[in-house]
Amino acid sequence: MAPMLRNMTGIYLSCGDKMLLLYRQGGRVVSDTWVASAGGHFEKDELNDPEACVLRELNEELALTRGDLSDLRMRYIGLRHYKGEIRQNYYFFANLNPEKAEGLVSSEGKCRWVDYCDVLSYDMPLTAKAVMEHYMEIGRYTGVLYGAVSDGKGFHFTEMGEG
Repeated sequence: MAPMLRNMTGIYLSCGDKMLLLYRQGGRVVSDTWVASAGGHFEKDELNDPEACVLRELNEELALTRGDLSDLRMRYIGLRHYKGEIRQNYYFFANLNPEKAEGLVSSEGKCRWVDYCDVLSYDMPLTAKAVMEHYMEIGRYTGVLYGAVSDGKGFHFTEMGEG
């Protein structure tokens, strides 16, 4: 039997030299760990539109809209075979307008603004941690879309050029 697919999005919001992380609590798949600012599973009508999914999740979880962001871009697509599923994660990054940064409350857990230099000290799910390590070392200095594939031992990153 072929593995089932699990499609998810996540968005990391930055404001100045800080990134918003979420300590997700009570989640179906990911719980009691630090994750992206907002994110979740695709709805059926979003399967071909990860941006629509991430913007819906952003609005549901943080009451933010596309207009509150600048430089919204999908930067990573992660693939991992885990627990009988192929997990596909679409990671977006954006800057949050400073006037929206104060007092954010999430419906999914506790929000925390973290200095960029401290982000990697937080416990995260395996794929998210690998993506954030790559982002902090390389990705934040480029505008490239990366693919991240797990071989069961680690993640391999490649630039996903068009063509």
